[in-house]
Amino acid sequence: MEREGAIAPNADHDASHEANRDRDGNRDGNRDGNRDRIVAAAARLLSDGGPDAVSTRAVSSAAGVQPPTIYRLFGDKQGLLDAVVAYGFAEYVNSKAAEEPTDDPVEDLRAGWDQHIGLGLANPALYSLMYGGHRPGVSSPAAVTAFEMLARLIRRIAEAGRLAIPEERAAALVHAAGCGTTFTLIATPEDRRDPELSRTAREAAIAAITTDAPAATEPGPVAAAVTLRAALPRTDALTAPERGLLREWLDRIADPERRRSDTP
Repeated sequence: MEREGAIAPNADHDASHEANRDRDGNRDGNRDGNRDRIVAAAARLLSDGGPDAVSTRAVSSAAGVQPPTIYRLFGDKQGLLDAVVAYGFAEYVNSKAAEEPTDDPVEDLRAGWDQHIGLGLANPALYSLMYGGHRPGVSSPAAVTAFEMLARLIRRIAEAGRLAIPEERAAALVHAAGCGTTFTLIATPEDRRDPELSRTAREAAIAAITTDAPAATEPGPVAAAVTLRAALPRTDALTAPERGLLREWLDRIADPERRRSDTP
């Protein structure tokens, strides 16, 4: 595909330029409109027929644009699919965002888990692209955003003194359990799904990472280190190097297994 502006201006090019402007609308300020129309059309095709239905030809026909417009706006099919996943994820989250956070971050984690499962069951093709549509080691932008939302929930639990293990491990564990449960339910025929599976997996994950009472009231350095580690970014009493050193110490206290593995 030629880069725009790479051809020297001439009459033929000017005529082609005008034709392109009439055909795909990218030259008259409708770029954002085309993008939205393409993403919406691709989202419908994905919902109706899965990823294989999202071909350049099908999307361009459904959106009323020429195929080169898709490549100009999204680069390639993966770029288009990433945009579709981000659009679908944002639509779903916005539809569920009316509830304000409560004073109990563990209850908010329960609600977040249920929302995650709901996204997968309501939009299985979208969910599969979001969490399984990339090569190993690469996450979709929407999946990264979702994980950041989970990490903020885990941080609130830690700040409340109720997190029993390091934040990073807690977030990874809940993420793995949630994705595994969702994919299992998606793969199970609807009439054979166990209605208690999600709740049981949710409570098992929560029990593995939290304490019933604030961890700071319990004896032992690990729980105290986890709680202080969560609150560390909010202090301005230390310099940046001092915070980094204290963070390293707290991480070592909070994770005895890692500390033992690092010891010669």
